[in-house]
Amino acid sequence: MGNAEYDEYPNPSSMKGENRKKHQVEIPPPQPFLKSLKNTVKETLFPDDPLRQFKNQPPLKKLKLGVQYFFPIFEWAPRYTFDFFKSDLISGITIASLAIPQGISYAKLANLPPILGLYSSFVPALVYAVMGSSRDLAVGTVAVASLLIASMLGEEVNPTDNPTLYLHLALTATFFAGLFEAALGIFRLGFIVDFLSHSTIVGFMGGAATVVILQQLKGILGLDHFTQSTDIISVLRSVFTQTHEWRWQSAVLGFCFLFYLLAARFFSQKRPKFFWVSAMAPLLSVILATILVYFTHAENHGVQVIGELKKGLNPLSITDLSFGAPYLSIAIKTGIVTGVVSLAEGIAVGRSFAMYKNYNIDGNKEMIAFGMMNIVGSCTSCYLTTGPFSRSAVNFNAGCKTAVSNIVMALAVMVTLLVLTPLFHYTPLVVLSSIIVSAMLGLIDYNAAIHLWHVDKFDFLVCMSAYFGVVFASVEIGLVIAVALSLLRVLLYVARPKTLVLGNIPDSNIYRNVEQYPNTDTVGGVLILDLGAPIYFTNASYLRERISRWIDDEEDKLKSSGETLQYVILDMGAVGNIDTSGISMLEEVKRNLDRRDLKLVLANPGAEVMKKLNKSKFLETLGQEWIFLTVGEAVESCNYMLHSCKPKSGMDASFSNNV
Repeated sequence: MGNAEYDEYPNPSSMKGENRKKHQVEIPPPQPFLKSLKNTVKETLFPDDPLRQFKNQPPLKKLKLGVQYFFPIFEWAPRYTFDFFKSDLISGITIASLAIPQGISYAKLANLPPILGLYSSFVPALVYAVMGSSRDLAVGTVAVASLLIASMLGEEVNPTDNPTLYLHLALTATFFAGLFEAALGIFRLGFIVDFLSHSTIVGFMGGAATVVILQQLKGILGLDHFTQSTDIISVLRSVFTQTHEWRWQSAVLGFCFLFYLLAARFFSQKRPKFFWVSAMAPLLSVILATILVYFTHAENHGVQVIGELKKGLNPLSITDLSFGAPYLSIAIKTGIVTGVVSLAEGIAVGRSFAMYKNYNIDGNKEMIAFGMMNIVGSCTSCYLTTGPFSRSAVNFNAGCKTAVSNIVMALAVMVTLLVLTPLFHYTPLVVLSSIIVSAMLGLIDYNAAIHLWHVDKFDFLVCMSAYFGVVFASVEIGLVIAVALSLLRVLLYVARPKTLVLGNIPDSNIYRNVEQYPNTDTVGGVLILDLGAPIYFTNASYLRERISRWIDDEEDKLKSSGETLQYVILDMGAVGNIDTSGISMLEEVKRNLDRRDLKLVLANPGAEVMKKLNKSKFLETLGQEWIFLTVGEAVESCNYMLHSCKPKSGMDASFSNNV
């Protein structure tokens, strides 16, 4: 074991000719602490460098750029043309035809007065048009957030027994959601939302959609009493213990309109030019169902209707915000949870459509816009809004050019509030349930789940955990399970980084993973390990044990061929940083190797690593001559010394695989 019978290692820097050490690994010059802290904060919170545009600008120009940054409408409005307006007018009217029935439906899903769904498609849309940076996002209420509000607030306050308090809590939760969203954007903390991974969102949205669909059985079957729980067991128990109260008239009407909505969507998917067929279908369903109920007096035969809707624009509700002690905690909790979920959905939708049109949106600016529209909305009788996919897809397909399409939609909703609300008196609730079921079926993305199974089994596990957690437990539990599994995976990546054995690709100076490239050549007497992550306190012990095991395995393998291990090279190229625990680990590894008569060699350490190794005096302990710029240089030097050492006895000290 080791080279106990050989002379002392020669210094690599003393090698002559072509085998001498070619390059020196530099220690970066020291930086003042404040400058280093500034750079760290900048890289963490400002990776996109949003202040670049303000550099070397006169004060008035900086003021103008600042206004345009927070209010993007002042940036694109001067370039707005009549051709843009024609496209935005068509898009705005089209999404209004979808927003009106969806708004009423989702408000009912949240156990709120239906009129709030219309209010929430008016004021927030105007705020986003001024502050939003996406050209394609159409804002409004969404089913998942509505379900979360109903589920979380319904645990504390019964919306039937105390509708006023429930309404006030919903508005307060919307206020805190907006406050949370705006704070994330202002303090550049948008990366927090990234903890909702793609697999988490797919599973959560699918589970929430399934729960929402099951909840609509109440409206489709015409049931008066229904469970407040969202899990599938409670819902199915509530449905099948009331079979004597099922109303066939309501069920027939509901399934007929559901069939029409699904057929319209299928037709639009097959013929994208006729996207308006699917977009107009919900409003047309509402109109036809309302006329049918009015002339047949179906409300007297078991078909429930909306009833009277208050005419007029959004009343101020700032005095309705409830900051009282008994329910403040549930309002804050609901606001944060719904705020995070709506942010994840809205930003993902905005970025998707921006990618199609080849422009960028600033996630932090979007958070500020979402936050402000919910803060203003909570003060004007609106509940939580974001950028729903269905409405934004219609807006995109209709050919929208700018956020003016949201203004057109808001004006159409305003006309509805001022003039048309009495026409919704005879609208049956069952058609609203059909609209919701049709929209939710599009959120169950089974193709994405299959893709996750083929690509990454752990992501599939996260997806299914979120789905079954939502369906069999509750929406909050499903979200917590999914986020916890995602965080566990992040921790596993950090705490259990990959360590790989490298070999030489024939006829080259390139070293790669021997498992990925089975034809690589090993270097006799030299073990090359690639450390695949920064070295922190979370993984220092694991790396120490893993390196020791690699050495044991290599020595066992070499014994059979009569060779001995002499050098252990650590490729530090992927080690972006190291803390004091990591340095202690390297010191311990060196001591262990010294006891086994092995030599530790480092290759390609980065600037931050070199700086800390120098300050900790580890470089003096190891010797800077044992630190190389590349793995190739390290192997070349080690191989040269293996052939240069003279044995103390007459035994053969030759080694093979000269590089």
